[in-house]
Amino acid sequence: MPELRILPGNVANMIAAGEVVQRPASVVKELMENSLDAGARSVSVVITDAGRTLIQVIDDGCGMSPDDAVLCFERHATSKIATAEDLDRILTFGFRGEALASIAAVAEVTLRTRRPEDEIGTEVVFADSKLVSQEEVAAPCGSSFVVRNLFYNVPARRKFLKSDNVEFKHIVEEFTRIAITRPDISFALSHNGRDVFVLKPAKSLKFRILDLLGDNVTGDIVDISADTSLMRVRGFIGRPDSAKKTLGNQFFFVNGRYFRSPYLHKAVMKAYEEFVPEGLTPSYFIFLEVDPGSVDVNIHPTKSEIKFEEDNLVFRTLYACVRETLGRNSFGASIDFDNDAAAQMPVIGRSFDEYKPSVTPRLELDPDYNPFEPAPVPSDYDFSNYSPVSEPKPAQHPAGTSQYVDKHEDYGKLFESKVLPTTQVLTVKDKYIVTTARSGLMVVHIRRAFERILYERFLRALSKGEHVSQASLFPEQVRVGVENRLLFDENAGLLKSLGFDITPFGNDTVVVNGVPDGFSCESGKVEAMVSDLLFILSEGHASLSETMHSSLAEKFAILGASSAKLPSSPFEAQHLIDSLFASGNAELTSRGRRIITIVPVEDIDKKF
Repeated sequence: MPELRILPGNVANMIAAGEVVQRPASVVKELMENSLDAGARSVSVVITDAGRTLIQVIDDGCGMSPDDAVLCFERHATSKIATAEDLDRILTFGFRGEALASIAAVAEVTLRTRRPEDEIGTEVVFADSKLVSQEEVAAPCGSSFVVRNLFYNVPARRKFLKSDNVEFKHIVEEFTRIAITRPDISFALSHNGRDVFVLKPAKSLKFRILDLLGDNVTGDIVDISADTSLMRVRGFIGRPDSAKKTLGNQFFFVNGRYFRSPYLHKAVMKAYEEFVPEGLTPSYFIFLEVDPGSVDVNIHPTKSEIKFEEDNLVFRTLYACVRETLGRNSFGASIDFDNDAAAQMPVIGRSFDEYKPSVTPRLELDPDYNPFEPAPVPSDYDFSNYSPVSEPKPAQHPAGTSQYVDKHEDYGKLFESKVLPTTQVLTVKDKYIVTTARSGLMVVHIRRAFERILYERFLRALSKGEHVSQASLFPEQVRVGVENRLLFDENAGLLKSLGFDITPFGNDTVVVNGVPDGFSCESGKVEAMVSDLLFILSEGHASLSETMHSSLAEKFAILGASSAKLPSSPFEAQHLIDSLFASGNAELTSRGRRIITIVPVEDIDKKF
């Protein structure tokens, strides 16, 4: 057995840093939380190359003295707790003193800070957990942390970072979670010199959600509020009809701290059981206020998970609050009786005859009226402008042709209708196509036929780059949020290879200019299609090997089949059947579901 040894301090710090600093977003989270703990009223985050090259967080908080500016990079240096009992009363974001030490172990960090009572500030530089320099500088009140070359001394960790779009998406997630907790503070986020968020102090939490996520979210949420002996519940939950397939906009906060809890998520979903179909998830922004002594926030290095003392009671209380809010609000269509433009409906009661007396209509008859007698000409009629209609001149015909022309000349050829195909087809309730077969009737499932055709089309597009795209007459703008916009950027090449023409517009919107042939371009269906695309792309298909082609083509085929335009005529139905039989397997979808069935004549005879 090798001899035991104590690890050097810098190596131990690098190992411990792996728990706290997992990616650039972890650095952003820790530094923003430190700024809020320092009493900042304004926090700005500057990112370059998704955090690989530069992460800078600037605040106007209380600042630090020259001695504290050096001490804060030591492990377990904190001003939040002094005794074990203080762990039961934690109301700040940070308290263990591990963040700055972990960041300095895997990056080059420069801190420039000044307290309001100091005339001059301090700048310290750390790298590889060691103090490189310290000097006096001119600086505004507050602190500015500059983190450069993250994981420069841990090449393996840097190699496993995802693409810039993916890493910046995680940064936006952390920024959003912190900005929501403090609507009274201004925040800013820029990436590669471009402003992504510029948030001024908001009037309320709902206005902050509006600034971060858009009116398409705030328009579909309702207030939730309850006070119990166990906890206080505040926030918003989404309307059931706005639930989506993609996970997003689900937030839990306890005493102002964001946390993840699959257990409490089940409580919310259980409350929505009878309101949303299976597979859909509503949005929610739920703030819990509990006694700090009844919750343990020290069970995870990143403080993203917590433990309640009575988690079963919290589960039941949250379930009841969400259920009561859903029952208190009306989510169905209703008549707006306060709308002035609405039709007025008079109240019919006992006094209706006084409001509008009923009158029996009088019948007037002319006993001398003769319908066969011409109407008399008025005595004052002016005949001076009357001229008889001249007889038409006989038509001139070329020599050798008949001078008589049939008045029923065959003009109908101009509007000749197409002859139906020899094989008659019939569409039944926009679900099935029925046509004849040798042994009876053939019934085709329309949606599954579309699914099979699109599956093979997408499979060819993924493997050979062959695709057919149809341009939309009126491009549709769809607001998807900053995080999801980055998801479209990350998969732009994939979407283009499949026939989707989707371009970015601003920070949080995409424009759908075209869709693959077979997809619907209708306004209402485009937004639903974008939502389903996000669901597919969020599952991740970074390495499209041959084994992944089939799975991805199947998902896009299901999406296209659900929004495809149904056959509106026998010709379109026949074209769908022809396309189906031109595919590799006309009987089964890629998922093994039957597309065609034959009803024998014998079975039809049994019905008579």
